[in-house]
Amino acid sequence: MNSSKPEFEIIIGLGNPDKKYETTYHNAGHLFIDYLKSQKSEVECQMSKSDVYMNESGKFVSKAAKKSGIKPENILIAHDDSDILLGDYKLSFARSSAGHKGIESIIKSLGTQKFWRLRIGIRPPQKEKEPRQKAEKFVLKKITVSNKKILGNVFQKIIAGLFE
Repeated sequence: MNSSKPEFEIIIGLGNPDKKYETTYHNAGHLFIDYLKSQKSEVECQMSKSDVYMNESGKFVSKAAKKSGIKPENILIAHDDSDILLGDYKLSFARSSAGHKGIESIIKSLGTQKFWRLRIGIRPPQKEKEPRQKAEKFVLKKITVSNKKILGNVFQKIIAGLFE
């Protein structure tokens, strides 16, 4: 493994499969894969969108890993993170699920936390003197036009930071 940048053999974007979820914040992982493919980027690994509901993501990821013979430490899971502000992202390795049901499912199915996570921020900025919104209030909402632009900019930053 390269000491400066991790090398991934597969990137899997998490989300929900139904058309009604396509452009929701919870599908940020799917949107990232769509973006990578649309940019014809220099990313030289498999890319896939899960075809199961978020809470069942482990089934999809373990099946993809077994089929391809890929070790968990060479997998990058792209997913929404309601604890990170929209416009930001974090790359993590071997971390707990922090309550993300899709990640909980993957940890259980793979039997390890030793995989990479691209945590794409979806939390709206908090207005002054307003209580912090619970994730279930916004994760399944449609992404606004202005927030789609913000996500596009984040996706560009991710590509530049991880793959160029």
